[in-house]
Amino acid sequence: MEGNQTSVTEFILLGFPLNTRIQMLLFGLFSLFYVLTLLGNGVILGLISLDSRLHTPMYFFLSHLAIVDMAYACSTVPQMLVNLLSPAKPISFAGCITQTFLFLSFAHTECLLLLVMSYDRYVAICHPLRYSVIMSWRVCFTLAVIPWVFGVLLALTHLVLLLPLPFCGPHQVNHFFCEIIAVLKLACADTHINETMVLAGAVSVLVGPFSSIVVSYIHILCAILKIRSGEGRQKAFSTCSSHLCVFGLFYGTAIIMYVGPRYGDSKEGKKYLLLFHSLFNPMLNPLIYSLRNKEVKAALKRMLDKERS
Repeated sequence: MEGNQTSVTEFILLGFPLNTRIQMLLFGLFSLFYVLTLLGNGVILGLISLDSRLHTPMYFFLSHLAIVDMAYACSTVPQMLVNLLSPAKPISFAGCITQTFLFLSFAHTECLLLLVMSYDRYVAICHPLRYSVIMSWRVCFTLAVIPWVFGVLLALTHLVLLLPLPFCGPHQVNHFFCEIIAVLKLACADTHINETMVLAGAVSVLVGPFSSIVVSYIHILCAILKIRSGEGRQKAFSTCSSHLCVFGLFYGTAIIMYVGPRYGDSKEGKKYLLLFHSLFNPMLNPLIYSLRNKEVKAALKRMLDKERS
């Protein structure tokens, strides 16, 4: 890092090329969304921790998703808000690299955590009699730790390949945070290996898990259609539909950005798509789970009634 800092010690995030009035409007709007993201995920986390009826594997994994979503938003949004207030304020080289590492770690972790959650639903619906045996708490803890470990290790791999690159200018990052492809464009060396690793990493945590989740939900759908009870079928659909909405939003935008055609371009369209991915997805997830899940709504009602009494 010291070798890089002798040539470039800081970066300027270009963010969104808008006039001052619109930037102030966006600052207020994004600040509100950021607070809602932290509040919504915090409420989900609090409900799961305090309500013993939610102490099940499904909600255990949902609590990890809430933690990842809060960390995911915290890795990019504060710097974006600072940039909206002071567009010319630079970010240090170390700060930029740290932000890249944190964003990649939490993104990889969420990808794999959604895969674990789909496996939990698969076992619950396709093998209900063996669910408590297969999804023991020991297995749940192991399945929860694996996404975190793998996400950090994969982000470290990108970091190890990024740090030796020379950065001798320009120092303007065409993004609202230090996104890895945008940073690589500023390197004064061949970045083919880095870009290949980004694509390989995206395939490993996006395409593979995406295919596995699709296959698991095909089995889940077949199992649901075999349920004779209308109430049981509706309950199974309601618990799975929440996960499917979150899964579709997260994987859909991520695959377009990093696996789709010309994944390395940092054009304005993909910049706004990544804004949706890093700000709106974490905000929408608790809304999706609370609005479409009767158990979460019941837990929230019990907590409010307890506060009133």
